[in-house]
Amino acid sequence: MNRVNEVNNDRPQNDGPTFAALGIREETVEALAALGIERAFAIQEYAIPIALRGSDIIGRAPTGTGKTFGFGLPIIDRITSAEEGASGKPQALILVPTRELGLQVARDLEDAGKTRSIRVLPIYGGRAYEPQVEALKAGVDIIVGTPGRLLDLYKSKHIKLDAIAHCVLDEADRMLDLGFSEDVEKILKLLPEQRQTMLFSATMPDTIMSLSRRHMNRPITVAADVSAPDLEAANNTRQLVYMTHAMNKVEVAARILQANGRGLTIMFCRTKRAAQKLADELDFRGFAVGSVHGDLGQNARERALRAFRSGKIDVLVATDVAARGIDVPDITHVINFDAPEEAETYVHRIGRTGRAGATGIAVTFLTWEDLPRWKIIVKANSLDLGEPQETYHTSEHLYTDLDIPEGAPPALPSELRKRDGLSAEREEDVEGEPRKKGRGRGPRGRGRGRGESDRGRGAGRGGESRAEADQGAAEAPRSRQRRRIRTDEDAAPREAQRQEVPAQRTEPAADGDAPARRRRRRRRPTGGNDRQAPSQD
Repeated sequence: MNRVNEVNNDRPQNDGPTFAALGIREETVEALAALGIERAFAIQEYAIPIALRGSDIIGRAPTGTGKTFGFGLPIIDRITSAEEGASGKPQALILVPTRELGLQVARDLEDAGKTRSIRVLPIYGGRAYEPQVEALKAGVDIIVGTPGRLLDLYKSKHIKLDAIAHCVLDEADRMLDLGFSEDVEKILKLLPEQRQTMLFSATMPDTIMSLSRRHMNRPITVAADVSAPDLEAANNTRQLVYMTHAMNKVEVAARILQANGRGLTIMFCRTKRAAQKLADELDFRGFAVGSVHGDLGQNARERALRAFRSGKIDVLVATDVAARGIDVPDITHVINFDAPEEAETYVHRIGRTGRAGATGIAVTFLTWEDLPRWKIIVKANSLDLGEPQETYHTSEHLYTDLDIPEGAPPALPSELRKRDGLSAEREEDVEGEPRKKGRGRGPRGRGRGRGESDRGRGAGRGGESRAEADQGAAEAPRSRQRRRIRTDEDAAPREAQRQEVPAQRTEPAADGDAPARRRRRRRRPTGGNDRQAPSQD
């Protein structure tokens, strides 16, 4: 089945210009037509003609507006393919904040460049180096990668950036939020000065503008209605807001997850630790749940996403940053377990449901501390939701609002546990990624096994004590040998040795017999006269 891009999934009707009218070459237009994509959306209409001229661009557009093809199609048209004599060095570099977004961007570009055999390589951490290194040796045209792994490959001289003619910073604001600022600066300084640079970001804080001034040449700013796709989906979404106590959130959520007609559900938490704690609690209650957040390795995150898309699990707990770039159809419910902090975040969250003309349900939990910030979000988004209703898991309106069976228990009944669960999704054995055996699911590696704990603490106090124990174990046989040597010595020589200790110490040192010095020091306390001698000196 042909896969369409994220924009056409969300907005099937489009009256924009054709890609051919925007100047995209015929081969690329054919590849897009095979995907069912014929007309451009707003950000694509603005950005493509400018990018085809080779000008730098600052685009204000988040995921969901079609920006991938806005910068990707001009790059595909302007680079040289292998069939046209490309050297195999990467000609374009696209930096992304997360692995999930990188994989999605790489897939879209690979599909768009299929008719010309454009080689696109996603590079990200949490995977073995060898496959990526082999792909680089074979030759690539476009690299889509996260800053950390890209720098690692550059430092190990596996990647060359001297032929980069096009650079894109995708979701630059999130990239800086994740702490990639220094890495991005380093990478930009490694690129040729004569290049095209395009920056796309949902917001434009001072750090983004400062970055553009340092590394871009007279950029042209383009902007689309950044919340249009999500707002369109939000219009098809029934929005409910409940005031509840923090200690009762899980109980309320457990009842909502038993609502009639509920399908795939995303639950948003504010922090990584909160996301994992909630996922563990729901798993304990019998729900088929997975989590996606920054404390999980790439293997675990991809496994959870695969299980969610395939229906093995029907609940995905995520943080906002980790959820960037995740596009899963058929989501019926979105639960804001933790209230969003920004107006755009709220629209982006609830825009995950109610897509492609379908209806969805979005539930937001508020505590009394969230109320001032929530009023700002409501005003900024012009929402008409009324006053939040105080709600607990025993409240009657909760059951009627969401069609929850009366008397729903705090845990999913065993007869309703029909999903295969996360354990049914195969965990890929990726060479080069730290083993997870013996490690608990919580953040910071709680519940580690002994072997991993010992390895992890090698540089700390635990490692020092173990090293000392190992050293003592290694020296034990030598101590026994020294005791056997003492038994061969006569009493008279022993007396002479005790009287001439300074002279005797230097002689073994010349022979390199260090254990002999230790033997004499241990022999000195033997006998009553020997103990008195040092006090008289």
